[in-house]
Amino acid sequence: MDLGELGAFLKSRRDRLAPRAVGLPPGARRRVPGLRRDEVAELASMSADYYTELEQGRGQCPSEPVLHALARALRLDPDETAHLFHLAGHPAPLGAEPVRMQEALRQLMDRLQDTPAMVITDLHEVVVQNHAAQVLVGPQAGLTGVRAGFLFHWFTVPATRDLYPPEDHDYHSRLLVSDLRAAVARRGPADAASRALVDHLLGASAEFAGLWQAREVKVRHEEYKRVVNPALGTLKVTCNSIVTADAAQRLLWFVPDDADAVPKLHTLDPAEVWRDTPGPAFGLFRSWG
Repeated sequence: MDLGELGAFLKSRRDRLAPRAVGLPPGARRRVPGLRRDEVAELASMSADYYTELEQGRGQCPSEPVLHALARALRLDPDETAHLFHLAGHPAPLGAEPVRMQEALRQLMDRLQDTPAMVITDLHEVVVQNHAAQVLVGPQAGLTGVRAGFLFHWFTVPATRDLYPPEDHDYHSRLLVSDLRAAVARRGPADAASRALVDHLLGASAEFAGLWQAREVKVRHEEYKRVVNPALGTLKVTCNSIVTADAAQRLLWFVPDDADAVPKLHTLDPAEVWRDTPGPAFGLFRSWG
């Protein structure tokens, strides 16, 4: 927390904001280039004295609701809002809008047609997959809410684990939970989506509850794993990822050790490959039909 820098940042954003941008008349006798302190306070629904204290680097650290109000009043963009939260010692907020694939990942994924690839959120909700990824690990995109993610299904639908050999299940359970703990910390205690997911899993899975209590943290990067595919058998793959700046989404791509398997990923129909697979999140073709 840096209240002095927080105050200086607020002043700089206030100075640059023209009155007309927030629906105020420019006025002929303004002594400041942008808004006055009392105008920012009114726009943020707080007292002028409290805002003055913040801008002067005094008083207590503002709460997250206060920071959100200031960000709206000062018309801050997402990067500026994240910076404001960091200066106040809070995690940067993630957007509450529906999940969508960030444009940079979309552009990169469009260039990976020869490679199994998918975009997931930090809560392991699958945003989109290309054809090869659907064949390799099954179709997983298309759901929303607490039940949308692979992580949810891993701990609540036993057949989901058929994707990996039984002797690898404990490893994947630990990795999923330790990655989720890092995501929950980034999102902060006010994030409804991560809180709902954790609360549900704590009540639904004793395994998850035990791993969550262990408080292990590990962000997923490169992994070497074995995937059990109904048509191609057990494939050894390297799974790499690129994470967005806010860590809200990541692009995953898979490189099979067996080069002969790659052409088959482009010719097989994922609906046929996974049609008879019971239960897993990647068996969603049946629920779509």
